[in-house]
Amino acid sequence: MVRLAYTDHRQDPAAWARELGISRAAVDLYLASDVIDLHVDSFIWDRVFGYDLTRRHGHGLFGARFYSQVDFPRILEAQLTGATWIITTNPARSARSRERTFVRNLARLQEVFAKVPEQFQIVRTAAEYRAARAAGKHAAFIGIQGGNALDNAADSLDHIPDQLVLRITLVHLSTSRLGVTSSPLKAGEDTGLTAAGAEYVRRLNEKKIFVDLAHISRKGFFDAVEVHDKSQPLLVTHTGVDAVHSHWRNLTDAQLRAVADTGGTIGVMYQSSFLDGSVLGCRAEAIVRHLEHIVKVVGEDYASLGSDWDGAITPPRDLPTCLELPRLVQLMLDRGWPEQRIQKVLGQNFLRVVAALRG
Repeated sequence: MVRLAYTDHRQDPAAWARELGISRAAVDLYLASDVIDLHVDSFIWDRVFGYDLTRRHGHGLFGARFYSQVDFPRILEAQLTGATWIITTNPARSARSRERTFVRNLARLQEVFAKVPEQFQIVRTAAEYRAARAAGKHAAFIGIQGGNALDNAADSLDHIPDQLVLRITLVHLSTSRLGVTSSPLKAGEDTGLTAAGAEYVRRLNEKKIFVDLAHISRKGFFDAVEVHDKSQPLLVTHTGVDAVHSHWRNLTDAQLRAVADTGGTIGVMYQSSFLDGSVLGCRAEAIVRHLEHIVKVVGEDYASLGSDWDGAITPPRDLPTCLELPRLVQLMLDRGWPEQRIQKVLGQNFLRVVAALRG
């Protein structure tokens, strides 16, 4: 068992405000909020390169670009109260190999969290999240990126025990037997969701596993909306908004409305090129512009944070790691956002959605 050391900014919030160059009011509001990230991809670096999540890292070889944006000590120091930690699928493997690899990776991720039981807890529901927070722990949801991790057979999803996985992103950066990716690297026309993909959505609905429509093509997106159980909320966990910056990865207003109509939520990611086209890093204000457009189009109940930390992203220059997150609150306050809206975006919207599906 490991006990992680970190600076607890709750003991001196004024010092944290000075360090970040923001107001004490912004830090106080941040510390009083549920702060939940819908998509953290750091586990992939543990798997591939042995990046020790329990050790505090610096900015890495590339100045916090691509990786080294998150680790467990910095999560605690940033007072990130919850996150969905992702197991990403390697599409180059065979279907059977993907399934076996997922089972191993799920066990490995559980082992990583088991090293720090006093400070981290895997959770499945909003109620479990609140219990973890009451115990002073970071609440860790688990997600899968790439539904083809478990598409080998009709019963492949049964490898997920007791709703341990909160959500599955149907497709990732490559087209699979489930559907077509939004990536420009796809071959051929956009044929959308396949028949196997439609059945997969129905199985996820039966198991109360969230369907995440990040990365899927626009036709596939609306195909999935059509077959999805209308009583369950949809997620798009990490994306940008096309009306703010036109990009193949970003959602149109029609897609925003489709998610909101189910009572779901949309997480805005921190990849600079998706936010405003910057190659070397935009400013964090771009994140708030995307969030603000979601609020304008569908209301303040449907916007969330989905960073994609450590997902090979180039984050804003003034938000290189999770430690600078309170700067987002300052930017929201500067735009005149009411505190209630800010707290919804930081975490309450996501908790509402989780409670609606699982309690």
